[in-house]
Amino acid sequence: MTLKEALLLADEQELDLVEISPNADPPVCKVIDYNKFLYQQKKKQKELKSKQTKIVVKEIRFGPQTDDHDYNFKLKHAQKFLQEGSKVKAYVFFKGRSILFKEQGEILLLRFAQDLEEEGKVEQFPKLEGKRMIIILSPKKK
Repeated sequence: MTLKEALLLADEQELDLVEISPNADPPVCKVIDYNKFLYQQKKKQKELKSKQTKIVVKEIRFGPQTDDHDYNFKLKHAQKFLQEGSKVKAYVFFKGRSILFKEQGEILLLRFAQDLEEEGKVEQFPKLEGKRMIIILSPKKK
């Protein structure tokens, strides 16, 4: 159908001629109410947006000489976060001259990852960034 014929048809029905697929050859158009078309598009976009999952990253902070009780307390929190579906970013913060104990921090984080092996998997192994040694764990798919 030519453009003039399509426009006349749309005028007769008191509707609008809307281009649906401009890249097709020839372009695809529909005779519809344009406001209704816009409303439906917004509704589809809103529905798609609501189905998206947001990734939440929870942080857990350790010192290089964290005691067993504190470690276990934070471990339980991390297990809960991973079960909820959040990522866990655990880090050892070195203050002052405690940076000399990098190995202790790395051992602590590797032990932490090993203890959380059932709930999550390591996404990023321990890495020193400035005064922090960071490890990132993500929840296992169910």
